[in-house]
Amino acid sequence: MSDVILSVRDLHVTFGQKRKKFEAVRGVSFDIYQGETFGLVGESGSGKTTIGRAIIRVYPTSGGEIIYKGEKINGKIPKELDRRVTRQVQMIFQDPMASLNERAKVDYIVSEGLYNTGEKISKQERQQRVEQALLDVGLLPEFSSRFPHEFSGGQRQRIGIARALIMKPDFIIADEPISALDVSIRAQVLNLMSHLQKERGLTYLFISHDLSVMRFICDRIAVIHKGLLVELADTETLFRHPLHPYTRALLSAVPMPNPAYEKQKVPLVYDESVHDYSVDQPRWVEIEPRHFVLGNESELTEYAKMCEEE
Repeated sequence: MSDVILSVRDLHVTFGQKRKKFEAVRGVSFDIYQGETFGLVGESGSGKTTIGRAIIRVYPTSGGEIIYKGEKINGKIPKELDRRVTRQVQMIFQDPMASLNERAKVDYIVSEGLYNTGEKISKQERQQRVEQALLDVGLLPEFSSRFPHEFSGGQRQRIGIARALIMKPDFIIADEPISALDVSIRAQVLNLMSHLQKERGLTYLFISHDLSVMRFICDRIAVIHKGLLVELADTETLFRHPLHPYTRALLSAVPMPNPAYEKQKVPLVYDESVHDYSVDQPRWVEIEPRHFVLGNESELTEYAKMCEEE
């Protein structure tokens, strides 16, 4: 594998205080390699978006470390490092309707990040960068004088992608970038993201609840449940050979294009009571090369047997 661009180590994110305290992320650890698409999948409320926003420093962390290119970026950091992280790490938000300023023209929306980096550029150069960013995502440069309400959902998401690209980032967090779009244009946005990744060597953290989409675009997938990672593996390994009961339940709900199979299919229901962690606490273990799973000793023994049978 290539170099690690981002490491998350024992990450905790907590909201509220004292009796109202809620721990949304509980001891999550993973690495993301340069040039890959790393998927984070789970149900609504599982903590996947919280992890993404903690990485870009929107949410403060209550424990653990986030290391980007060898430097810790959570907590208090020097202004110069903060400015560099702001430029190199960008985010594509879930809702293309809510993530764009309705009162601003596209020209300002796309170029807004350039004003915060301290980079001194002329008005002409800024306009050229905006036009190029719009062209890169398949939009016409003259769109820069329009307002967001004049665009369709797919076009607005492309504007959001252009806003991220203009900063020339190395790492992009895509938070459910196609969930609010029509099915007919989802493939267009996914193909655009894949093309830009190959062209620019981008690294993605792709957050979604849709496993069929994740299989199409991700190199590796981590499964999260109630703030805990339960399984992490190469995409095809996870689909072919899931170990954790929660992962198996998620995969059983993925719709198949075969009507006959769909009629016979019985989705699995995940029941947390199958785990007895009262005495034997679970550990995060590499059960086989590049395949990690959460389990106690008895569960890990069972998972190891499943790997041998495979």
